[in-house]
Amino acid sequence: DYDAELLGAVEAVNNRQKQTLFTKLSNAFDGNLKGRTIAVWGLSFKPNTDDMRDAPSRTLMEALWQAGAKVQAYDPEAMRECRRIYGERDDLVLAGDRVQAVKGADALVICTEWKEFRSVDFHWLKEQLAMPVIVDGRNLYDTEVVHDAGLMYFGVGRGDSLGGSSR
Repeated sequence: DYDAELLGAVEAVNNRQKQTLFTKLSNAFDGNLKGRTIAVWGLSFKPNTDDMRDAPSRTLMEALWQAGAKVQAYDPEAMRECRRIYGERDDLVLAGDRVQAVKGADALVICTEWKEFRSVDFHWLKEQLAMPVIVDGRNLYDTEVVHDAGLMYFGVGRGDSLGGSSR
């Protein structure tokens, strides 16, 4: 019957952190994600697994759907698991690779730090996205390099670094 206040506080912070990616993305679009298509790279909780239990991608996708957005996602291992969890949905496209996931998307959110996501041609990526927005949940990229390619970049724990240009 002991009230473990510290554990409760830790749990509250962890739950709030799960909303960080959605909040940053929503802010980039002035709170209006309805009708937007968001590319998601990485569905698993961590690389080299298909485990999606407590994965940031789940919190993000569910918030996007509630906001009226569509998701185009890719993960090297967790595609089958994602389909098992969410089934067939009109607002979820599981792409064959990272390139297909970003085609026609409004923005990109990175949820898992797979090796294949570390190397990106940012000029190419800017051309693929309707809005030049990246929300990087794993801080994979150098802010200046991304900005130099004309993209808006939002990392986690780095503050909001806009940069880029709008179309």
